[in-house]
Amino acid sequence: MSDDLDIDLDAIQRRMDGAMTALKQEFASLRTGRASAALVEPIHVDAYGQMTPINQLGTVNVPEPRMVVINVWDKAMIGKVEKAIRESGIGINPVTDGPLIRLPIPELNEQRRKELTKVAAQYAESAKVAIRNVRRDGMDQIKKAKTAGMSEDDQKMWSDEVQEMTDKHVAAVDKALEAKQAEIMQI
Repeated sequence: MSDDLDIDLDAIQRRMDGAMTALKQEFASLRTGRASAALVEPIHVDAYGQMTPINQLGTVNVPEPRMVVINVWDKAMIGKVEKAIRESGIGINPVTDGPLIRLPIPELNEQRRKELTKVAAQYAESAKVAIRNVRRDGMDQIKKAKTAGMSEDDQKMWSDEVQEMTDKHVAAVDKALEAKQAEIMQI
């Protein structure tokens, strides 16, 4: 078999792992009633002419279980950071105290918890779609290799490998979703 007939399973694996990593980052940004620095990671501020993540404008700390504190380095940015937090939709009202912006994390009510589990399910579905897209790309590589002279036995073997990878990653997404939903619903 020549090198142009080889299927790059490592690249397929890397891309599927990337979808899992993205899912974990999205899950980390979901509020569970406990303070986490990951809560403000997706928020970007219009600073110095470009959109900048909050963690590049100040220090983000979690001094207690229900409080996130952002120590903004440039005093001119405090108002912009506060505005970005208010408009981000995370449902937290920032309190400014000099260069510090405090984010008190309120208790989640039952309705909000159910909404967050639905959001988590949407994130999981997006990850599954990304994994299936990688699978489709892998299967397309296999089809091209078949037209270039790959045997049907090799085609079947590669297809089974790609499908097995896909099944493992989809199962991992389901497991991560189940864990995150249980964490959200925990009081």
